[in-house]
Formats: sequence, structure tokens, C-alpha cells
Amino acid sequence: MLRRSLHTIVRGALMTGAVGILLAAALPLQLAAQDRMPMRIAVEGAFPPFNYLDANNKLQGFDIDIANALCEVGKFECQFIIEKWDDIIPDLIADKYDAIISSMSMSLERRQKVAFTEKYYNSPSVFIARKDSAISDVSPAALSGKVLGVTSSTAQESYANHLYPDMKKTVFRSSPELYKGLADGSVDIILEDKLAIYDWIANTKAGSCCEFKGPDLVDITYFGEGAGIALRLDDKERLTRLNEALKSIKADGTYDMINAKYFPFSIQ
Repeated sequence: MLRRSLHTIVRGALMTGAVGILLAAALPLQLAAQDRMPMRIAVEGAFPPFNYLDANNKLQGFDIDIANALCEVGKFECQFIIEKWDDIIPDLIADKYDAIISSMSMSLERRQKVAFTEKYYNSPSVFIARKDSAISDVSPAALSGKVLGVTSSTAQESYANHLYPDMKKTVFRSSPELYKGLADGSVDIILEDKLAIYDWIANTKAGSCCEFKGPDLVDITYFGEGAGIALRLDDKERLTRLNEALKSIKADGTYDMINAKYFPFSIQ
């Protein structure tokens, strides 16, 4: 009986000690979770290779990898939300999410509505036409009578409306639809972000139909100074933390590893 009582006492003491150890081990994890700032991230999900849904309906792409790296380094608790491009800025302002990490160019017009981090990549815009097209000059006069394709609510649409006002235009809802319209002849030429369409031209059968036309377009008024992460104008704390996290992933090589996964050249 005594042995049984001692065994019970020792076993109870061991269990108490074990629980204490488990609680002590869990405490840092709880504190770490509390330290992480919530951040709801909006992405379009239809802009490969930057952000898109794979065959398993899972978000993939350069933007997604960069966002995940920033969430880890910046100690954010992140949630992705797929949003239509036309609604992406209004819904950010309406507090439906906290950040847009979706290859958004930092145009002067957008800067009046939202705050941006430092740029996380840079890409010019460019005209693209089919290889069998006679188009070589992309000036407004030379493209008179042609049909230009652009994607809705983009910097490219704004540029085309202002600098090619008399040209007939077809506005597509997404980049994949824009590329299909060019390939099947619905439009004569399109205006698109060069890096966004690079993979389609270089690595797909459908894209082999087409090629870049004219010079790279780098007009800051319409295309800004690269792609940045958009936040509400008063969200100073997230802005600071994201900029610090962006510096960190560029300094430690994480950014370069993600870059190399999608492009054989630097896009900084």
C-alpha cells in the first residue's frame, strides 16, 4: 500500500512537472502568435506568372511567394483574398482587406488614393502583335485603323485612353483573356506589362504566335516607378513593417531566390 501511495505521488509529481514543461514550451509560441500583426492580402489571381490559381485552385506566383516571405520576416499573420481587379482599390479603402500584393504599378493617380511601399519589382509596358502582322511602328498615327486590346482598370488602359484616344479599343477583363484575344485575331495589337506577358510569349505554344513591337514604355505618369504594395493612406505601421521586411528579404538573398524561380534575369 505504501509503495502504491508513493508511486501515485511520484507519478502525480512527474505529471505536474511535465505539464509545467509543456506550458512553458507553449508560452513562447503563444507570445509569438500574439506579436504577429494580422494582414489580409488581396490578389487578383489571374495574372500569371505573378499571381494565379493552379490546377488545384491554389494561389501561386511571384507575388504570392514574395507575400509569404514578407509575412514570415515581417511577423504578419496573413490571409489571402482573391478580388476582382476593378474592385481591388475601392475594397482596400473600404477596409475589406489590408494590403494589395498583386503587381500594382504605382501610378500618380493611384498614389492619390492609397499608400505604397518601396517598389518590389520593376517592369516596363510594351506593345505585342502577331508575328505575321505588318505592324512595326506603334505611334498613334501608324496604328490608326487598328484594334488595340487592353485589360480593364490597368495602367495600360489609362495610357492607351490618353495617348491613343482615337484608336478603337477592346477592353478585356483579365490578362489571359487579353492574350487569347491577340492570338485568335480579335484584336490587332495589345498593350501589356512586359514581365507579365514574357512567360506566355517565351514558354507557351499559344504565345509563340506573337512578339514585342516598338520600344519599352516607362512613362512614370501612367506606369509609376515599379510595382508596390498598396495600403490605406493612414496605415503607417504596416507600411513601415513591410518596407523593413522588403529590405530584409533583398539583403538575405530570399528575393533573389524567388526572382530566379520565375525569371532568368533580375526584375528589381
